[in-house]
Amino acid sequence: MIHPALLTLALLWGQSLPLPPVTGPSSVEVAALQTASTTSELRPSRILRVSEVYAGALTFTPDGRWLVTGGGEGVIQWWAAGGKAERGPSVRQPGAVTALAFSPDGRRLAAISGDGRVRVWDAQSRALLLTLDSQTYYVTALAFSPDSTMLATAGGDNTQRPGSGNSVKLWDLSNGRVQGSLRGHADVVTSLAFAPDGRTLASGSRDRTVRLWDVARRLPLRTLSGHEDYVSAVAFSPDGETLASGSWDTSVRLWAVHSGQPGRTLDSGGGLVTALVFAPDGLRLLAGTQDGRTRLWNPQSGALLASLGGHTDAVDAVAFSPDGRVAAATGGRDRNVLLWTLPSAAR
Repeated sequence: MIHPALLTLALLWGQSLPLPPVTGPSSVEVAALQTASTTSELRPSRILRVSEVYAGALTFTPDGRWLVTGGGEGVIQWWAAGGKAERGPSVRQPGAVTALAFSPDGRRLAAISGDGRVRVWDAQSRALLLTLDSQTYYVTALAFSPDSTMLATAGGDNTQRPGSGNSVKLWDLSNGRVQGSLRGHADVVTSLAFAPDGRTLASGSRDRTVRLWDVARRLPLRTLSGHEDYVSAVAFSPDGETLASGSWDTSVRLWAVHSGQPGRTLDSGGGLVTALVFAPDGLRLLAGTQDGRTRLWNPQSGALLASLGGHTDAVDAVAFSPDGRVAAATGGRDRNVLLWTLPSAAR
């Protein structure tokens, strides 16, 4: 099985694709759709048509003013997050945008590109600050350190050397140089997340394990095993005590970070898990799946709070607004980003 994001990169890499106009609101954006009265099934409150090819990435700005999306044409687009049907600025880069992340201080935006590089942009001026070339033909994951000084990336090496695509690189953002590498996975690393204190990095892999790393010493802390298929997503709770891992085995597992002991297992209902994020309050966990649904759980009780439907294709990325009131998800090949305004019972 090939991950949808990798398949899309293979199809789009190197192609010259027409760029859509980026002035004015999209004519197919739909605002103010009804939200269902029950928390078990929520309809989107807003739909954004992000791309004519592939909508692969999204993130909120740390101040909550903007939702930023990336598409198959290489356009990174700012959208007003307050419900207004308006577009903000945009930048363009070569190749499909498959992941986006803001530095916690809000000063930088990092984007994975289909040309095998990661570009770091000034979030205010939109000037290109750095192009990080790790000599890979695809990049699978990225994560900023909590102090915003470091970026972790993972990807596949085009030299086909044994184990070459299984490492994590740590970049110094003051100069764009590699500080160090983390090696140990037996297959491609698919997902990365820093703990809130910045001392620990989690990496999920197609080898079915999650590894926790001591960032300062560049050494492994422990390996978390139990998934029966690729680990495709990892996320720390805001207090750093819990790690969630999602897998193609259709489960989300919760782990005690300091002991490595497994906790609750959440069943996605048959969908391969593709993306995970905790809400800012730590009381909700959002998971995107390959069946086009986004599921909202209470990680403490294991209760399913809501099923957020609407995508016709696999969900590739999920996010919460900084205030936790809005959930967002993008389904790559249906080219849309959906947003849900969560009722108080689901917050």
